[in-house]
Amino acid sequence: MTPAELSRTVLATVRRAVEADELSLTGPVPERVVVRRPPRPGCGDYATNVALQLAPLTGAAPLAVADVIGRRLAAAPGIARVDVAAPGFLNITLQGESHEALVDLVRERGSRYGLGEHQVGAAPAPTGEARADAYAAALHRLHAATGIEPPARRPHPVRQTPDELLRTLGADATAWALLRPPAEDAPRTGPAEHLAQRESNPLFLVRYAHARSRALLRNAHDLGLEPGAASGRRDPAETELLGLIADFPRTVEAAARHGAPDRVARLLERTADAFLGFHDACPVLPKGEEKPSAVHGARLALADAAGTVLANGLTLLGISAPRHL
Repeated sequence: MTPAELSRTVLATVRRAVEADELSLTGPVPERVVVRRPPRPGCGDYATNVALQLAPLTGAAPLAVADVIGRRLAAAPGIARVDVAAPGFLNITLQGESHEALVDLVRERGSRYGLGEHQVGAAPAPTGEARADAYAAALHRLHAATGIEPPARRPHPVRQTPDELLRTLGADATAWALLRPPAEDAPRTGPAEHLAQRESNPLFLVRYAHARSRALLRNAHDLGLEPGAASGRRDPAETELLGLIADFPRTVEAAARHGAPDRVARLLERTADAFLGFHDACPVLPKGEEKPSAVHGARLALADAAGTVLANGLTLLGISAPRHL
């Protein structure tokens, strides 16, 4: 279940509670419900403040509203558990089958996951101002991915010309340097920051995580191990990575809606961090004389899905995603 699907499930649950007179609203049911990753581990897969949003329309306390919604939501398909937390949050844990379906969806859609197939016009002609041109190209790709027309942005400019940046940084690091900061911030374009081959360099971290995911697939193939379905309880590192994978399409849509490619870059950084944490906490490949198992196959499928998200996000930013570093 993706965040967008979960949001629709929560909204449908609210509407059913209103129709059953379990909630009496003085205004219309909201058209949109926001679900987000919880700020701390152990609070479920997603959280929503819909009860706090509705409480002023009911005259009831947020916790009472959350109890009504939570009881109904816990019975919805794909939901394993719903916990109510003060002052009125709903912490939602998904069933394992929902996680499996997400990984299957990503692997099935591959390079199309999170990136639609909308037809848009030709890319805008370059103006010669490096950051404005990079932003225009990125917004064009976001439009093509989502069908959403991003608002025009006038990002903080840089002193260097496009040719100067390309000579100094190369195409990939130039794109990252110009698109990673929010539009209103002045980008840093020093080669020491963007060309360093270490994990403190966010671009290297993202591309390294992608390349590592592809290496796992190659090594697994040599061992006769293929991606498979999940079995048993998931490690928290797996759950964290799954949440970020699920957030990718919604992040792309938000980036298009706000004309903010930096949102995609930040999600890629978090996904790379989560993937490397998962890689260390949950061995994907058997060690020594250990035999390949269903657990290894499930972790390999998750690694494949994470690599797909990293590659698709880099492509959206106009950056290559090498399979070897």
